[in-house]
Amino acid sequence: MLSVEASAEPRWLNDDEQRAWRAFIDAIRLFTGEIERELQHDSGLNHAYYQILVTLSETPGRTVRMSDLAELTLTSRSRLSHAVARLEEAGWVERRSCPSDKRGAFAFLTDTGMAVLEEAARGHVEAVRRNLFDVLSPCQVQQLGEISSVLRDALRAASLTCREAQPEAAADLAAP
Repeated sequence: MLSVEASAEPRWLNDDEQRAWRAFIDAIRLFTGEIERELQHDSGLNHAYYQILVTLSETPGRTVRMSDLAELTLTSRSRLSHAVARLEEAGWVERRSCPSDKRGAFAFLTDTGMAVLEEAARGHVEAVRRNLFDVLSPCQVQQLGEISSVLRDALRAASLTCREAQPEAAADLAAP
């Protein structure tokens, strides 16, 4: 879904916007790369699996419907299903059937998975602190939170609008 007509002249970035954009994208890439490397090195987990375990740990009964888990982790249902299968193999997550919906399933964080998460969290939170919060002032942390919330909310709204406008395409993308 394009917001600018194909024939319209692009709204080119000015010099300040270009510098901000490149600094932002470089910072995101460097930060996520460092966090991913450290998490993988310290615990053997990639960030996607870590995020699934964290999300499950924060839900009542450490259980959540698979479709809801996909939304909470900002991933497609098929990608989530593959990740949960790998976490099941490790014994960290169990998939449980939904009694009220034969096609539905729940993901449950096992005690073993919780122990793995607790161990991984120690190094992960230190890496996040060292690479993000320790280099920012308290005022910058507040600004980062505000800016990130605005971006997140705008992107979620745009994604929802796109899915509502093209439900067939969204269903195709989410299908396994």
